[in-house]
Amino acid sequence: MLVVGAHSADFVWRSAGVLAAHTRAGGEALVVALSYGERGESGELWKEPGQTEENVKRIRHGEASRAAAILGAEFEAFDLGDYPLDMGSDAIGRLAELMRDFQPHITLTHPAKDPYNPDHPVAHAAVARARLLTAGAGVESGFRTAPPSEFLAFEPHQPELCEFTPTVFVDITDVFELKKLAMKEMKAQQYLQEYYSQRAEHRGNHARKVTGNKQIRQAEAFQRLLPNVVDKL
Repeated sequence: MLVVGAHSADFVWRSAGVLAAHTRAGGEALVVALSYGERGESGELWKEPGQTEENVKRIRHGEASRAAAILGAEFEAFDLGDYPLDMGSDAIGRLAELMRDFQPHITLTHPAKDPYNPDHPVAHAAVARARLLTAGAGVESGFRTAPPSEFLAFEPHQPELCEFTPTVFVDITDVFELKKLAMKEMKAQQYLQEYYSQRAEHRGNHARKVTGNKQIRQAEAFQRLLPNVVDKL
């Protein structure tokens, strides 16, 4: 499983549960942060007198690394800067090369639209483009390739405004405590911990209604960006 976020904390709020469930079942998981969110996502850290950008990055790297470790995932930071996040051809190539090496079966990232965050759509476009290049983009002989992965968007902060419609709910009841522990590591954005705990409860309610399974208490929501292929229904 590959999870790509625009900023270093994005994976925790939106996909910590599926990461923990994936690794607990024996899967391998890699989290990539395209930036640390040092400028636009670290307000609490900038309240410290004499704070510097490099120190904010250092703190954010530590937070994300510890959170990923709690979930059983590896963490890698591209450190491309935020607000604005700039994904030029070199960055796209770097991401595509990582995908060829890691060969994920599942790739998760932001939805294509977010009217309140300029970096999230940039991250989506970069992941979509790199994924196509990774798979050969129709000219397999011209690239070192990897099999195409499933491609899903994780839930944004304001789903309706991002045209996010859940098509997959993942039961995270058994790993919800791990998600909470991972969220606690993101001290620069403590205000989001309660919000995403409540969101997991809401999605758990929705998942119960879909399945009739009353044992589901918390869930995470995702939107398929491509059809999935099965051998039977």
